[in-house]
Amino acid sequence: MPASNEELLDRARALAPAIKARAAQTESLRQIHDDTLRELLDAGLIQMLVPRRWGGAEADLRAVFGVVDAISSACVSSGWIAAFYICHNIYVAKLSPRAQEEMFGPRGYVLMPGANAPTMTARRVPGGWEVAGRASWASGIMHADWMLVTGISPEGLRVFVLPVGDLQVDDVWHFTGMAGTGSNDIIVDNVFVPDHRTLPGAEFLGGPTPGNALYQNPLYTIPLLTLAYCTIIPVITGGIRGALAEYEQMVDRRVRNFSGAVVKDQQHAHIMLGEMQIAAQVAQDQAGLAFDRTQAILHSRPFQPEDRLDLKARAAWISKHCRDLINNMMANAGTTSFHLDQPLQRYWRDLNTACSHAFWDWDSTRELVGRQHLGLPLKHPLL
Repeated sequence: MPASNEELLDRARALAPAIKARAAQTESLRQIHDDTLRELLDAGLIQMLVPRRWGGAEADLRAVFGVVDAISSACVSSGWIAAFYICHNIYVAKLSPRAQEEMFGPRGYVLMPGANAPTMTARRVPGGWEVAGRASWASGIMHADWMLVTGISPEGLRVFVLPVGDLQVDDVWHFTGMAGTGSNDIIVDNVFVPDHRTLPGAEFLGGPTPGNALYQNPLYTIPLLTLAYCTIIPVITGGIRGALAEYEQMVDRRVRNFSGAVVKDQQHAHIMLGEMQIAAQVAQDQAGLAFDRTQAILHSRPFQPEDRLDLKARAAWISKHCRDLINNMMANAGTTSFHLDQPLQRYWRDLNTACSHAFWDWDSTRELVGRQHLGLPLKHPLL
């Protein structure tokens, strides 16, 4: 019997303390901890969006929000990888039935990073395509079994899926934030990809495909960028919740140097703590609204450009809001909070890095919203 949404959330919350205890080690390893990944798999969390016909829970997006938020509150890097692995199972459901059998058949899920920037080149060969190039930001590649890449062919944009044995990993992931994601570059050297493991880019980006026609659940027709926003929003809100818990502990125990003043007795500390608690709750509330709106559209009608822009705007605002919030926490937490042994500084570095992603860039997003209001063309590749 597939786990319910409530059971999945309870399992994620139960795993959070152990994941938090490994956060520093995860950063040092520069990839998700083996024990964390094993626990997520044993709990059925990575498999939660796999269609039931392949043994998954076929949970809904609201469940994803709760699960990823809980994991990210413990370790932002681990939450990021969990979110990618969970949501990218939907990518497989968009592929041909033959590809789904090949990928889901052996164990009922995949561990698949996705490189959506069209950095590959591809040419037709008998039975498929020959693909070559380099892609960056392959989050989760260190434990992956499959890899999705995007390339330009004479026929236009296409996506290709290949086993990790067909590519090389270039160890370039030496970052001050999100270090535990192992988001290294990958190199593809004239690899053959059969026709059944590729799709035209417009089809993959848009939503409905012949592959997801196998399922009645509209979840598997979700547009790519809409899914991307739902993937990342709970990583950010969860990270802020984890950071806020650390800040609250700091207020409770901090004594100022020289003056000996107890911080929790000071009015300014009460004001700042209240401000940060309110701001964190607003981020949670806005994220919930974004997920509810996305789920409502999924179950009622096709996504329109204004729907995609609305969700992009919400994701960008949440990202900007949470980046400002974590920076405010650090500015008020005292110099000791910058010590590498202090978890707050890790949340600070991870969230500043995650919130810099091009998909939810604040400047380009607010420009698009303004252009929409004025009736001007929305010429942007990430919409």
